[in-house]
Amino acid sequence: MPGYVPDYVTAGQSDDVFRVLHVCTGNVCRSPMAERLMRHGLARRLGDGAAGILVESAGTWGHEGAPMEAHAAAVLTEFGADPCRFTGRELLDDHVIGADLVLTATRDHRAQVISMGHAAGLRTFTLKEFTRLVRAIDQATLPDGGVTERARALVRAAAALRGWLLAPSAEADEVHDPYGAPVSYFRSIGEEIHTALDPVVTALTGIPAPATV
Repeated sequence: MPGYVPDYVTAGQSDDVFRVLHVCTGNVCRSPMAERLMRHGLARRLGDGAAGILVESAGTWGHEGAPMEAHAAAVLTEFGADPCRFTGRELLDDHVIGADLVLTATRDHRAQVISMGHAAGLRTFTLKEFTRLVRAIDQATLPDGGVTERARALVRAAAALRGWLLAPSAEADEVHDPYGAPVSYFRSIGEEIHTALDPVVTALTGIPAPATV
């Protein structure tokens, strides 16, 4: 049909919704934890306004239709996040095209996303890389308008800083795979992800995390 544009092409460009895509390998451990921890952090800060940021995940070798790993679900519950109704997905072009921000577990995942094309380079970061860049951004320079406008400005600012603020080491930008490990290791990875996400969610929303009672 002439002039037809698939829904996934415009989804990530909607003025009303900012889309975040978390990527790991199997989409049953790291990226599901990142997805649900981010959703939890957004809900704590924004309440119903969290609907303005859509958070999803997928895997470069995703276990399509698989449930989240039980240890990952247990860790999410410990953080107060909701692990329910999760289904693994394999990373597709549609997911990258629709995303305003792609956050990967490792540099290899980042490279794989960028290699898919779709001008993904300026909006794809490892999670820890994005955290490092966000910490260096003066949040007073971000717009005070809606959350989507602020989020898009944050991604542009982070991309502009990337060549100037390098990782202290290659390992600094990696979140290692806990697949097959005991729950104690899942907890340490969950804590890494949570620690990396907290300043990101604060910067996206302009609202610090509420104090824990």
